Amino acid sequence: MAQDLTEKELLKMQIDQLKKEVKNERSMISKTGKELKDYVEAHAGDDPLLKGIPEDKNPFKEKGGCMIS
Repeated sequence: MAQDLTEKELLKMQIDQLKKEVKNERSMISKTGKELKDYVEAHAGDDPLLKGIPEDKNPFKEKGGCMIS
């Protein structure tokens, strides 16, 4: 699609995108980082990547092994 557009059309698309982005509300990383850290720490107990999945609730647990007789 971008190959079919002229340079003028591409520049217009970029300007339109920048106009949208300038309207986004921004906040300081010092504030956002603290909020993110607090959220992660508050929900760490429910995170299966941190505490693991109980064996009885793991849908990917192997049901049986391979036996050669």
